[in-house]
Amino acid sequence: MAAEKLSEEEAVKTFGWAAMDSSGVLSPFEFSRRATGEEDVRLKVLYCGICHSDLGCIKNEWGWCSYPLVPGHEIVGIATEVGSRVTKFKVGDRVGVGCMVGSCGSCQNCSQNLESYCPEVIMTCASAYPDGTPTYGGFSNQMVANEKFVIQIPEKLPLDAAAPLLCAGSTVYSPMKFYGLCSPGLHLGVVGLGGLGHVAVKFAKAFGMKVTVISTSIGKKEEAINQLGADSFLISTDTEQMQGAMETMDGIIDTVSALHPIEPLVGLLKSHRGKLIIVGLPNKQPELPVFSLINGMLYNISVTLVIKTYLIVQNI
Repeated sequence: MAAEKLSEEEAVKTFGWAAMDSSGVLSPFEFSRRATGEEDVRLKVLYCGICHSDLGCIKNEWGWCSYPLVPGHEIVGIATEVGSRVTKFKVGDRVGVGCMVGSCGSCQNCSQNLESYCPEVIMTCASAYPDGTPTYGGFSNQMVANEKFVIQIPEKLPLDAAAPLLCAGSTVYSPMKFYGLCSPGLHLGVVGLGGLGHVAVKFAKAFGMKVTVISTSIGKKEEAINQLGADSFLISTDTEQMQGAMETMDGIIDTVSALHPIEPLVGLLKSHRGKLIIVGLPNKQPELPVFSLINGMLYNISVTLVIKTYLIVQNI
């Protein structure tokens, strides 16, 4: 799946918006994408979500990004060209591309359709193909990707609503399914009510679960209860509220990308079988409350990153 160096004949002119440095400012940017290969799908980009990790990349918060950088990995549009060996798509299809565009294709993980765990996974933006060609994301007028990393968008799903599901949606849906936090009657805590959090609440309610939103901001309560249908709301800095909810939750999905205390959340989980899933990406490592985990005999604590969830949702 490696990209080849582009000749003038193979280069397809593309327009996008790129960060030229870590200031966070995007500027018009012209670049080239490869011609449509035998296994590729080319699409006209109609919508692209803005993920928190896009913001982190633009500002180089994790220290590994290079410029120019075209962000965007929640990409949806219409297929305009398909390669001769493409079997899943045709011109005119509603399609999407998430956070990955390539992998080695031969390792143990790839052979089990777990490309997101491939040690040579190629991210949609802020990454590079094996030959060093940079990957550019969906803040552009067109995209090309191997069909294995393209998905079909259902006709009944509006394209603008579909875009956030390609990262934010799969990032919460996948671990909820994988760890069994998807059964009617279970009590789920959702920490943070941003892009990931509000989707987690909607999924959980669709599963028939009881949902408590946990936030530092009382201003989020009206949205959580009246708009998204959460059953209750906790202020995480209110000791009395947190104490009253001790050991009441079957699971917690923590979506916050800022560094914050983990130990108070552990106390909300039921002993022995409580599950804490962390999907936020803070720019510093959180402290792991080992004693609380041992004393609570927690069944599972999982740190699930965006890079490791995208394809799982397609296989459940």
